[in-house]
Formats: sequence, C-alpha cells, structure tokens
Amino acid sequence: QVQLVESGGGSVQAGDSLRLSCAASGRTLSNYAMAWFRQAPGRAREFVARLSWSGFAKYYADSVKGRFTISRDNAKNTLYLQMNSLKPEDTAVYFCAADSEAYGSGSSFVHWGQGTQVTVSS
Repeated sequence: QVQLVESGGGSVQAGDSLRLSCAASGRTLSNYAMAWFRQAPGRAREFVARLSWSGFAKYYADSVKGRFTISRDNAKNTLYLQMNSLKPEDTAVYFCAADSEAYGSGSSFVHWGQGTQVTVSS
C-alpha cells in the first residue's frame, strides 16, 4: 500500500517561496511518474506539475511555468515542488500523486496524499 504524505505548506506573502515535500512509503517510487495537483476553495482540482517516471521529462501548467519546479530525490523516496514568486491565486491545497504502475505514462494517478495548505496573501 502506497502512502504519500505532503508537508511544507504555510502562509506567505506574495513574492515569497515555499518548497513542498511528498514523502512516499510502502513502495519505492523512483520508477513512477508523479505529479502535483492543487484545489482552491470552490474550484475543481487542477494539474500543477508532472514528472515522468525517468525523471527527465517535466510538465507544468501554464499558470506556474517559470515559477515552480518539480523534482524528486530517489534516495529519500521524496517528491518536491519548489514554488517561487508566489501569487495570491496560488492559494490552494496541494496534493501529490503517484502513477498506478511503474514505467507508466503518467495518465493514471491513483495514489494521493492528504494535501497541504498553501496560502498566499497580497
């Protein structure tokens, strides 16, 4: 059973930075595509960033491109999201997710964390 636990959220000012972490247990995720999603109050969950199973390909939502960076430390079995130049519209609960199988395309995220709150004030 895969367990994902996010941390690193908090309340910051616009322009500040945060680094979110997603620690995985129950399975080594070094060969799994992983991603970050977020959900703001009253809105649907939306894609933020995705990392291919190899770690070489990274994809970002247009709204965060150039400001956010997704990465993974295989030795720590941990996924990260470095968020710079934060804006009030980045306020949301951030979730990490893992693909359903190793070496997958990253189109079926079935393992989810509980989320961590990020609040950005102007």
